[in-house]
Amino acid sequence: MANVEASVRDLVDRGRDCTEKALAQMDLRRKINLLIGEWRAAGGGDVLPDVRDRVRLRPLKKAADPARMIARR
Repeated sequence: MANVEASVRDLVDRGRDCTEKALAQMDLRRKINLLIGEWRAAGGGDVLPDVRDRVRLRPLKKAADPARMIARR
């Protein structure tokens, strides 16, 4: 889903038609909502992570080690 969202953003930024990608993104969101509804109907009650949780839990990119960069040359 993240790939589709990035693709839509890229197309919009370049002023291109993003209709197909945007429709695919909306379809994915509908499917996710349906799956969540089925999960809840089956007794799922845990709090699901939202975007803020995912961003907060994402591993930070480490700065490149200068010694490694020199060794590659």
